[in-house]
Amino acid sequence: MSDTNAGVDPKLLEILVCPVSKAPLRYDADAQELISDTAKLAYPIRDGIPIMLPDEARQLDSD
Repeated sequence: MSDTNAGVDPKLLEILVCPVSKAPLRYDADAQELISDTAKLAYPIRDGIPIMLPDEARQLDSD
């Protein structure tokens, strides 16, 4: 029904925060991840669903 390439609902992005740092997240459309710059973590988005589990997050390089 909905466009699967639409990414994350902007309204959802407004309310989601990093479960570790409680800081806002930014959406990386190319990588299909939600990025927590504060915690240096990237949460994957699978089938349009953000996986907000710290154990599933990828550690970001400090560059």
